[in-house]
Amino acid sequence: MKVNEQVVLVTGSSRGLGAAIAKAFGKEGARVVVNYVKNADKASEVVESIGNDRAFAIQADVRDEYQVDTMLKKAKDHFGKPVTTVVNNALVHFTFDAVNKKTADTLTWEDYQEQFEGSVKAALHTVQAAKQDMADLNFGRVINIGTNLFQNPVVAYHEYNTSKAALLGFTRNMARELGAENITVNMVSGGLLEKTDASAATPDKVFQVIKENTPLQKVTTPEDVADAVLFFSSPWSRAVTGQNLVVDGGLVMD
Repeated sequence: MKVNEQVVLVTGSSRGLGAAIAKAFGKEGARVVVNYVKNADKASEVVESIGNDRAFAIQADVRDEYQVDTMLKKAKDHFGKPVTTVVNNALVHFTFDAVNKKTADTLTWEDYQEQFEGSVKAALHTVQAAKQDMADLNFGRVINIGTNLFQNPVVAYHEYNTSKAALLGFTRNMARELGAENITVNMVSGGLLEKTDASAATPDKVFQVIKENTPLQKVTTPEDVADAVLFFSSPWSRAVTGQNLVVDGGLVMD
């Protein structure tokens, strides 16, 4: 299925990387569900930038199964066809602040649990809600957003990095099971992105160090990652599933 024929759900897409991904799909002519929890005004701005005829903002906490089910039903009613493509991007209560991050001494299990719910639990809900319609269409694309930090934790964001490592396990297991129904499940892992709300607390000197140590001599942007997400939704990736594509200018080579 061509990108412009798809209905795409991007979770957490009112700002940052999610907004860039939603807009990238919009530019390619897809129908886009702009999911948000609190930022209704920003979600509306994303919809307007895509076009009110091709984008639809829906409030839902992706950690809540009922809200996710309701969101996909609303999307199907709005566009007249089901969601074909899910991008699990939502970030729950986390800021990339290397100075004030939790340490081995201050971490609690609840910190881990919060990030596991934002990553794995949320992805489970969206996959389960979308799976039957994807199977009926014999087409589905799931793209999970990861991080290069779980492969090279240059900053030990313990709870966040560990949750994304678990999300890769989720990605590969779902890819194995859903492949028979032509549903691919992949991951795109960016580095520290310049600059989003989540990375706003990161000092400029950190971005400079990344730039100097990256083969492409640049810091990855949300738009760079969005392009890779488009690839995994496109016909060109039809034989690719269960993979993790690191998009960070070559900083981490897997």
